[in-house]
Amino acid sequence: MAVNNSLQSRSGGKPKFSVAIQTPMYQKLVNDTLGDPDRARRFVAAISSAVAVNPSLQECDAGTVLTAALLGESLNLSPSPQLGQYYMVPYKDKKRGTVAQFQLGYKGYIQLAERSGQYLDIDAFPVVDGEYRGRDRFTRRPILEFLEDDGDRESRPVVGYYAYFELNNGFRKVLYWSKDKMLAHADRYSQAFHLEAREAQDPRYSRVSYADFVAGNYPKGDEWKYSSFWYKDFDGMACKTMLRQLISKWGIMSIDLQKALASDEAAIGADGSKNYLDAPENAPEALPEANPETGEVIEPSSNTAPELPDGIFEDATGQQALA
Repeated sequence: MAVNNSLQSRSGGKPKFSVAIQTPMYQKLVNDTLGDPDRARRFVAAISSAVAVNPSLQECDAGTVLTAALLGESLNLSPSPQLGQYYMVPYKDKKRGTVAQFQLGYKGYIQLAERSGQYLDIDAFPVVDGEYRGRDRFTRRPILEFLEDDGDRESRPVVGYYAYFELNNGFRKVLYWSKDKMLAHADRYSQAFHLEAREAQDPRYSRVSYADFVAGNYPKGDEWKYSSFWYKDFDGMACKTMLRQLISKWGIMSIDLQKALASDEAAIGADGSKNYLDAPENAPEALPEANPETGEVIEPSSNTAPELPDGIFEDATGQQALA
């Protein structure tokens, strides 16, 4: 859902969202996209409220905020942080400054899966110390024994993550990752997350270890370095990762699920292109990648999203199973 370049202000700069959303141009775009005036009013009110309580979003390119929000609206998901269905996450982009990235929450994955009508049950959750009892020696399926005392459970450290689904036809699938595996996954695939301490000659590239972050052992002025959801809500991101792995490999994918999977964690450009970003918001400036040992600048590699096969969203039944 592209936002046209004509949304730029006459001075050539990007208008603030609180100003831009009130302009006739933006109002017409929303009304033309959504069609229903009542729906458009509810949408503008919800998005304006979400931006108003997030100072970082207020600094974003207004077009990327609106594009991310319209994508969420097209999936009939709510931007409310309390519901956790999707988020508009500010990120620094070297060329465009601060942009809003569409990020699906794990509750959004559950909502879209249930809405497809194919899932009898689906969920993901952390597993705490004492609940994981190994794997079945024949099937390799994880064996869990859940604690009944919620107070006891909440006081114990998380040791892993579990996700499962059951389809209406009786097919079931479960997935378990240890927390160490999830930490390694985040460290490998998130440019904003670092498991071990990272030292560089330029202090802007330095990071404390994740363990020190959890313990609060970092300068408060460096909070912008740790604004990735992998720092702010590791368990939530872990549950989302489990559902994404489970659904994409073994689940039945409705058109909305395919659309969400393809757009998740992308900043969508004016031409509709998806740029997959992963750098903390509120950085002092858009910084290139640097060698963690010397601080020497490394030329960034392409972050362009891979193209999807033609017709992937055109299944007549609205569903597609991925092996």
